[in-house]
Amino acid sequence: MGDVIERPAELTRVEPGRLDGFIPTPCVQNHAGFIAALPGGDLGCAWFGGTQEGIPDISVHFSRLPQGATRWTEPVRLSDDPTRSEQNPLLFTTPTGELWLLWTAQRGGHQDTALVRRRVSRDGGHSWGPIQTLIPERPGFGTFIRSTIVVNARGEWLLPIWRCARPPAGAWTGDLDTSSVLISADGGATWREVPVPDSRGCVHMSIIRWEGRLLAFFRSRWADHVYRTVSEDEGHSWSAPHPTVLPNNNSSVMALTLASGAIALCYNESSAADATGRRLSLYDDIGGEAPAPPAADRAAFWGAPRAPLTLALSEDGGLTWPHRRDLEVGDGYCMTNNSKDRLNREFSYPSLCQTPDGAIQLAYTFWRQAIKHARVTEDWVRQGRGTPA
Repeated sequence: MGDVIERPAELTRVEPGRLDGFIPTPCVQNHAGFIAALPGGDLGCAWFGGTQEGIPDISVHFSRLPQGATRWTEPVRLSDDPTRSEQNPLLFTTPTGELWLLWTAQRGGHQDTALVRRRVSRDGGHSWGPIQTLIPERPGFGTFIRSTIVVNARGEWLLPIWRCARPPAGAWTGDLDTSSVLISADGGATWREVPVPDSRGCVHMSIIRWEGRLLAFFRSRWADHVYRTVSEDEGHSWSAPHPTVLPNNNSSVMALTLASGAIALCYNESSAADATGRRLSLYDDIGGEAPAPPAADRAAFWGAPRAPLTLALSEDGGLTWPHRRDLEVGDGYCMTNNSKDRLNREFSYPSLCQTPDGAIQLAYTFWRQAIKHARVTEDWVRQGRGTPA
C-alpha cells in the first residue's frame, strides 16, 4: 500500500509569499481542479472525484472559500451520471454575472465518446440550475474541455476544445487528437467551430489576452514541449502551434495574464526524456477494449513523470520564461491512475486565477488523492531558481 498524505484543511503560511491548504473531499481519487473567483468575491473550485478516472462513479464536486476564510467549505456533488465518467470541470462567469459550470461526460475510458454538459448558477454558486447538454456526443470523436471561456474584444465567447478522435481499430489513445475553438456570438446559445491548423497532438488549449492579441498554450501528446499559438483577429483564426522552450510531459498546463502584464504558466518541468517507463494509454489499468496500436508516424507518450510542478513567468509573450519556481517536487510517478492503492505520486493539472489583492491562486492534483490550494505572490515566483542553464 502506498503513502497516505496529510491533508491540513486550514490555509497556512508555509514560507514568505506562500500559503497552502487542502480542499476537503470524501473521494478516493480527486483530479483536475479548476479554481476561479466567483461573483461576489469568494473563490470556487470544481474537480472530479470518485474511485478512478474512467469509472462511472467519477462525478464533479464543488467547494468554495468565502472571503476572509482560511478553510474551504465541505464539497457538494454537482453531477451524477451512473453511466458515464464525468471529468474536467471548468467555471466561467458570464458578462451578465451568471456562473457557468461545464464538464465532460464519457463512457468508460473512451474519450472519443465525450460530450459536454452545463449547469448555471445565478447566485454565485450557492444553488444550481438543471443539468443540460451543451455539446452532444458526435460520431467518430468526443469533445473535451479543460480551460475556461474567454470573451474577445467583439464580445464573442471563445471556448477551447479538443477533438478526441476514434482510431480505425482499438480504443482511444490520444494519437489523433486536435484542437479547435468554439465561438459564440449569442451568449453561448449557438457555437461555430474554428479548427487550429496543424494541431494534432496539441490539447488543453489555454487562451489568454496579451498586449492586444490572443495567445494560447497547449499540452503535447508527444510529451516534448509546451506549444504556443497566436491569433491576430480575436480568435477567428490561429497560427499553427509551435514548441516553446518549456518542456511538457503530456499533462495539463494553464496560463494567465497577470495584472503586471507578465504571463504566468503552470506546468510540469519534465518530458518523455525524463521517463523510465511508458504506459500503453491513459486507461490501460481499468480494463475494457484494448488500446489502438500506436500510430505509424507519431504516438502519444504516456507515463512521463508529473513532477516537479512549476510556475513560470514570461514578459515577452511566452517566447522566454526567465522566472521559474517549483510548487512541488518529487518523482512524479504516474504509471498508474490507481488511487485506491495510493500508488500515484503526481503533482499535476494546475489551474490558476489572480484575485484583486494581486495574489496568484492555484489548485492542483496532489498524488491523485487530493486537490491542493496554494496562494503565492508574483514576487515569490520571481525569487525562484531562474531559467535552468
